[in-house]
Amino acid sequence: MPNPNRGSCGFKSTEFEQEYERPSKSQLKREMTGLQKLGQELIDQPRDRVKRVPMPEDVRDAILECQKIKDHEGRRRQLQFVGKKMRTLDETEVALIQKTIDSWKGASKSDTAAMHALERRRDKLLANDTAVTELMAEHPEIDAQQLRTMIRNARKEQAESKPPKAYREIFQLLKELSKVKTAGSADDTEGDDEDEEDDE
Repeated sequence: MPNPNRGSCGFKSTEFEQEYERPSKSQLKREMTGLQKLGQELIDQPRDRVKRVPMPEDVRDAILECQKIKDHEGRRRQLQFVGKKMRTLDETEVALIQKTIDSWKGASKSDTAAMHALERRRDKLLANDTAVTELMAEHPEIDAQQLRTMIRNARKEQAESKPPKAYREIFQLLKELSKVKTAGSADDTEGDDEDEEDDE
């Protein structure tokens, strides 16, 4: 005689259908954590940047308030409040905030790339006298004697494991030269940016 329970798990196959339509607890937790993290990223930004992010006024106020709080416990509570406020945003608003933050990161990525390029150039200067000659040809305004002294001191610092004072000075010099080089092409666009800021 066939077993009537065979193949049956004791529940109808439709019993859990509704469960799958709703996000799981872990999914909701991920979303909440993501929004909290987004709020934290905004809190870590300068105030004038936060003021320009497209978002509801109450959310912005909560973030700006959190930036002012120095007390650890008070800041923790305010951060939770920011997270709560972030959860009131719809998908479009969240996407817009994320897009703004990503654009800042893009700018900082290019800054990092420029910094690494300067570091590589400094290392070339220390390793090769030809690189020194090339730099002076590019920038005739350089004080050649001062540059050679800095390079000599930096090499000595490395050889004797001393603090990298001259090593840092060379980086600062290269940074200044890089600013001078790009200033001419950036002047026009900077003027436009300043006008926009004044309008705001």
